[in-house]
Amino acid sequence: MALSIFLIIVGFILLIISADILVNGSSEIAKKFHIPEIIIGLTIVSIGTSMPELFVSITSAIQGHSDMAIGNVIGSNLTNLLLILGLSAIIRTIIFQKETRCYEIPMCLLSTILLMIFCNTGGNILRTEAIILLVLFVLFIGYTIFMGKKESERNIIELDIKENKKNSTIKNIIFIILGIVGLKLGGDLTVNNAIDVANYFKVSEKIISLTILAIGTSLPELVTSVTAAIKGNSDIAIGNIIGSNIFNILLIIGVSSAINPIVYNISYNFDFTILLVSTVILAIFPFIPPKDKMSRANGVIYLLIYIIYFITLFIK
Repeated sequence: MALSIFLIIVGFILLIISADILVNGSSEIAKKFHIPEIIIGLTIVSIGTSMPELFVSITSAIQGHSDMAIGNVIGSNLTNLLLILGLSAIIRTIIFQKETRCYEIPMCLLSTILLMIFCNTGGNILRTEAIILLVLFVLFIGYTIFMGKKESERNIIELDIKENKKNSTIKNIIFIILGIVGLKLGGDLTVNNAIDVANYFKVSEKIISLTILAIGTSLPELVTSVTAAIKGNSDIAIGNIIGSNIFNILLIIGVSSAINPIVYNISYNFDFTILLVSTVILAIFPFIPPKDKMSRANGVIYLLIYIIYFITLFIK
């Protein structure tokens, strides 16, 4: 059993390192084709932080572990919102930009509602529904690129971009391949050993996916948002969380259910409801005192909700 737990940790480390290698290789290739850095950040890097969840859910879907495929996403989104954003707000008050409160949070809320509807109609997520999610994902990427260009045009300060030694294209392609292979191996290690741990402790795959897998695959978001909060970069702290939650629903569930339709366990409706209510609360925060801010008190509320939710998982 100790070996299985150790291998889960190895799997998480492999997922995070591989995602980083994949992002770096992809970014360098993108730069060679003169794609603006703001676009790279909003697409490649944002998707990169969701790679652990993507490969864990895909591996689970392929192996027929639907509980883990859907549970990893719901659990990760709850962890991102309540634990990571809660901690970030406690560290430093988060300021909501107009785009975040008017567009991105409503998009996150609508994505959550849509997935909940898909899950509760027919008992599974069909390939046709997966296509709808993936089309919405492409539209969201289009939105982020448009907003990125708009923000870039508003910025009149020219950044001094130093010409670094460019890695060769072949080297970056190798990085991309190594990243993908590492993600696959990390996903396999994490899922297979998580199942062993669940069997050993006689707990359901659902509990494992909502706790161990969810927290483990959310480590990139945790590091990014908490570091951003410490440095006072509110946009990055909250943007990373909202973007990741939208990616998790539209991209990860979209791809996973397109590969193998995911059978939905209605017991997840409780967790979905917590996620939905938490997202609604986030949408309300900018409109109540202190306006346009998520205060430390708001962060404490989120953290308390997460702790209570976490405890209920083991006493239900």
